[in-house]
Amino acid sequence: MKIKTLLRPLAVICLVAIGSAGSLGLFEANSDIGTGLQPGALEFDAGAYHVTGGGADMWGNADAFHFVWKKMSGDVSLTAEVKLLAGSTQEKRKAALMIRQSLDANSAYVDIAFHGNGEVAAQWRMAAGEATADSVLPHFLDAGRAQRIHIERHGDTFTVSAGDPGGPRAETGHVTVNFQDPVYVGFAVCSHDAAGLTKAVFSHVAMKGRSAN
Repeated sequence: MKIKTLLRPLAVICLVAIGSAGSLGLFEANSDIGTGLQPGALEFDAGAYHVTGGGADMWGNADAFHFVWKKMSGDVSLTAEVKLLAGSTQEKRKAALMIRQSLDANSAYVDIAFHGNGEVAAQWRMAAGEATADSVLPHFLDAGRAQRIHIERHGDTFTVSAGDPGGPRAETGHVTVNFQDPVYVGFAVCSHDAAGLTKAVFSHVAMKGRSAN
């Protein structure tokens, strides 16, 4: 399989602001990752995670977004139905399931990102400070309603998939990234607008794996 790689340079500046919003459900904390972004937030209610995030992008050599996370080790998987709500009108605003080496802005990571225009992509950074690469699903999904997305890690191999709830999910292929345990697993929301915010809701969440604590 050929993987499309796009390079977009971005200065690497790291900042983490850790917050709390009552019960975090399956997760430990929520953090603003990167700099120059409006503060994000988390509301957890009746099994649904309402995540507000800012940030210019999750791309290039460093990221800016809001992250809801849990530290885990070994093989893990995370599945959720996700819908982008009010906020940024940017087509590239995104809600993602992410597995990340650290909370540094330039950290290695793998995610599956659902964009405001319906595009779904696997995104990854092989090592800290390197450029992001991606592999895009051939068909866009309906961004006007919730879609089911999935990410899993088996050793250093990652698989992501997406599709309509209750229907088959299409895979973008396998990605190999070397991580050291523990890793950070969770939800990422980016407005694709440094001055603005966007909101996404993650529901019907299923997580499998071993907590690092």
